[in-house]
Amino acid sequence: MNHTQWKYHVTEIGLQLFGASAFDRIREELDKRGALGWELVTVAHNSNNSSTWLYFKKPA
Repeated sequence: MNHTQWKYHVTEIGLQLFGASAFDRIREELDKRGALGWELVTVAHNSNNSSTWLYFKKPA
């Protein structure tokens, strides 16, 4: 039986006063990682510091 080995990547999108909105930065990160073969697994948000974490995986 063959088991897939995975690589993982986590990106934090934090609060930013200037520049692109968090929504735009998340979309850009999703587009960038998707083009590199990464699959979004889950998203977590910390309302205490307005950070969002994007969790990705792809075959090793």
